[in-house]
Amino acid sequence: MTATTEKFANASIPSVDSDFQLKDVIKTLPQECFQKSPRKAWTTVLLSVLAVCLGYIGIAAAPWFLLPFAWIFAGTALTGFFVIAHDCGHRSFAKQRWVNDWVGHILMLPLIYPFHCWRLKHDHHHIHTNKLHVDNAWEPWTAEIYVGLNPFMKLFYQALRGPFWWLGSIAHWATVHFQPSKFAERDRGKAKVSIAAVVIFGAIFFPTLILTTGLWGFVKFWLLPWLVYHFWMSTFTLVHHTDTQVQFRPVETWNEFEAQLHGTVHCDYPRWVELLCHDINVHIPHHISVAIPSYNLRLAHASIEHNWDSYLVKRKFSWALMKDIVTKCHIYHPEKAYQSFQETESHQPGETLI
Repeated sequence: MTATTEKFANASIPSVDSDFQLKDVIKTLPQECFQKSPRKAWTTVLLSVLAVCLGYIGIAAAPWFLLPFAWIFAGTALTGFFVIAHDCGHRSFAKQRWVNDWVGHILMLPLIYPFHCWRLKHDHHHIHTNKLHVDNAWEPWTAEIYVGLNPFMKLFYQALRGPFWWLGSIAHWATVHFQPSKFAERDRGKAKVSIAAVVIFGAIFFPTLILTTGLWGFVKFWLLPWLVYHFWMSTFTLVHHTDTQVQFRPVETWNEFEAQLHGTVHCDYPRWVELLCHDINVHIPHHISVAIPSYNLRLAHASIEHNWDSYLVKRKFSWALMKDIVTKCHIYHPEKAYQSFQETESHQPGETLI
């Protein structure tokens, strides 16, 4: 089966509003949004450390039938570690770069995430948000690419865009962050340092954990909370930029204002999740400026709602929302943003997909 999207390759797809620029949004934000507070920053660290400790006490003490709740709590708390490291990667945690680097590395070690490798790839996502064939976070494949896949790759893509979306960040973690060759020459030294830190940590931590608690201890105390963490990583990042109203744009028609303001989704989650994950779901301000610390995201969002509400895409987390995303938002469509796998494969050979 073949398909073509060539008629859209150079199409002029109207942006939400080409008269505005991202700097126009930034000018409307209160200056307090950009102010770093050591007290607030280290309070987030204390909160996450206490929450993770509480989660692991629960795992150690809970009877078997309560373990799933302990795993969910501990894994969600570990996501808070990542969010703080996320601030460190954007240099919005502390004024000193060395503090950002040390805190980022330490908090990512239990997650087996190389800090600099993630930071450098994530910066690419912010520069090229929702830019087709350039963005590296949940970019939808085109119909032309999809129909040309071998059966195994089709099943793999269908799984990660469908019922196994919650494993998507594991695939991204495994394939992107451990190969220094994927980084620019000037960044490879930092990438190697972060990879080495993770390898050394794992070489000490995992044998010690298995020797003291057995294989079940490895599964109980690390693997299952880690999988919960990746559930949230996959869910947050998928929902942040995937919606039937959010379009990826070709390079020729990509617009920064649209991509960062309208192309970034605000989603409300249960308050305990937002608390443990330091409001990472309040994501639109973060794409307006990465200099906004996580503890100022709500202040910035309130300002953006007041001044730019008509441009915002806002959702509430639910299984219905996730079902809508994983059953419809599969393949890039130049006019309606997405089409499903079924819609893509229902077309006859040689027929244009529109």
